[in-house]
Amino acid sequence: MKIKSQKDFFAGLMFTATGVAFAWGATTYNVGSGARMGPGYFPMMLGIVLAFIGLVVMFEALTVETADGELIGKWAWRQLFFILAANLAFGVLLGGLPSLGVPAMGLIIAIYALVVISAQAGSKHALPSVLALATVLAIGSYIAFIWLLKLQIQVWPTFITG
Repeated sequence: MKIKSQKDFFAGLMFTATGVAFAWGATTYNVGSGARMGPGYFPMMLGIVLAFIGLVVMFEALTVETADGELIGKWAWRQLFFILAANLAFGVLLGGLPSLGVPAMGLIIAIYALVVISAQAGSKHALPSVLALATVLAIGSYIAFIWLLKLQIQVWPTFITG
């Protein structure tokens, strides 16, 4: 059978693989039943639905004719690097890296780093608008996670708060 849309086929393959991984990972938790859901119930159902959607997308990619085959282009290495680096920096700055002696810098600095680094992935980014976005996200995250949800997340670095 010939692939008629490469983009859809590989997107469906990615959905299916992710769904199977979630469903498989959920088996290590107590799944429970529909009436008494355990901690593994939601990831299991999410994985099954995601895998099913992936299979439907792959089936359509094999059966629905497209004009040019919707070939996959070359990888966007620059964007991939900056998005992954931004997420890695966010995690390290938020929680620190005690094994290497890197202290936690807190939620606000981690969000600013996340936004500034990930903005480098785009072709057009003005520093004032990036900082404005970071400010809005930092304030929104503070309100949502610290005030409303009352999560115990370090907000500022210890050298500021003491």
